[in-house]
Amino acid sequence: MRREIHWKFQRTEWRPQRLPRLMGILNVTPDSFSDGGAHATLEASVAHAIKLIADGADLLDIGGESTRPGAEPVSAEDELRRVIPVIRELAGSVAVPLSIDTTKARVAAAALEAGATIVNDVSGLTLDADMPSVCRDHEAGVICMHAQGTPQMMQIDPHYDDVVGEIETYFRERLAALSGAGIPPERIVLDPGIGFGKTARHNLDLLAASDRLRALGRPLLIGHSRKRFLKAVLGRPVEERTAGTIGVSIALASLGVDYLRVHDVSAVRDALVAWQSVIEGAGDGASGGVGDKSP
Repeated sequence: MRREIHWKFQRTEWRPQRLPRLMGILNVTPDSFSDGGAHATLEASVAHAIKLIADGADLLDIGGESTRPGAEPVSAEDELRRVIPVIRELAGSVAVPLSIDTTKARVAAAALEAGATIVNDVSGLTLDADMPSVCRDHEAGVICMHAQGTPQMMQIDPHYDDVVGEIETYFRERLAALSGAGIPPERIVLDPGIGFGKTARHNLDLLAASDRLRALGRPLLIGHSRKRFLKAVLGRPVEERTAGTIGVSIALASLGVDYLRVHDVSAVRDALVAWQSVIEGAGDGASGGVGDKSP
């Protein structure tokens, strides 16, 4: 039987459901690896967010700094200018939780004050010493990710002796450290950081070990959408990786992953609901599928 692991933050409490909840990606950046510049204006960003929700997104992840391999850092001022107007606009008009994708405590604090309720930090709340206290004081949900190195260096010959074991250890240490900083475990989701300082083989080993990572007692989020390891698997450029993203999404659903961070929400949702309807033999894909908030 699947273990019941809740995620509680502010006024939200999510229990596991039959299919993963979907986190829609909203990059308010000129240089993200897949959709950089596509949603660079306030109007375009809000319109895309509304579409993601209509397509079935259960939450949105809003980022103003690209973390693709080789990306250069941006200032807090630039990041704030990109994301805060979008968060303010959405917080007043949509019902789904909003996540701020940042490593900067200043940006996280402003985003949480503007209406975000989750902080998604690719450094696992390690790059900015003030980030744990910001998350604690705002009772924010926390997505604690693993990354080896910085975006500028992380894909230059990444090495592990035991990638799954080392990331298990990292998560245990981060859960203990964050608990000591006043962030209880029930507010934390773990993300192994697919593509962040990992080879294609590392990524595949981590995906296959999703149930082992979830056994640490916290929900698991996977961000695999359109990523470079799919090129190694399929030989496809980034614009042709939707089918590969869907295939991995179905595999992760079978392993009990709780959250999937994806670009193509509608396609992934439809594939998961259709897959589940066959597995259950129900022939009723609309009942209890992705986006169903019931237990």
